[in-house]
Amino acid sequence: MRVVAPTLIFALVMTTGLGGCATRAKTTSTDQAAAAAAAPQAKKERRGLFSGRSAKSTGEAGIGVNAFLWRATLDTLNFMPLLDSDPFGGTYVTDWHAVAEKPDERFKVQVYILDTRLRADGLSVQVFRQAKDVTGAWVDATVDPDTPIQIENAILTRARQLRIAQLETR
Repeated sequence: MRVVAPTLIFALVMTTGLGGCATRAKTTSTDQAAAAAAAPQAKKERRGLFSGRSAKSTGEAGIGVNAFLWRATLDTLNFMPLLDSDPFGGTYVTDWHAVAEKPDERFKVQVYILDTRLRADGLSVQVFRQAKDVTGAWVDATVDPDTPIQIENAILTRARQLRIAQLETR
C-alpha cells in the first residue's frame, strides 16, 4: 500500500516554483557495485573541515561538498524549519513541519550530499512522516517511495539552474 504525501509535495512545488520535475533513473545492482568501488576514491577527493589539509594548502576554499547542491538544498527546503546543517559534511536536517491544510500530519527531511561533483547520485534524501493517532499522539507513518525522489529531483533541478546562471554570468 502506497501512502502519498501530497501536502509535502505541494509545499515543495509551490515554494520552489518547480511545476514538474525530471524523473531519476532507477539504480541497478551494477550501478551500486560501481558506486561502492568508487567510494574510496570519492572519499579521497572530498576535503572537509577535518580532512587534515587546510583550504589554503589544497587551493580550495568554501564548503566541503558541491556548492550548487548545497545551495539548491537550502533554496528547495527553505519552507521547513532547519534543525541541523553541516556544509562541510554535507548534511541538512529539517525539524518537523506541518502544513495548515493537514495539521494532523507532519514531515521531516534529511538530505545528504555525497559528492563534490554535481551528479544525480551525489544526493540522498530521506523523508519521515508522522500522523496523529486517536489519542493525539504522533506515530510514525509510511511515506510514498516517490516522495524522496521528487525532492531529490527538485534539488537537482535547482542546482542545474544555479550552475547555468553562473555560466551565463561569465
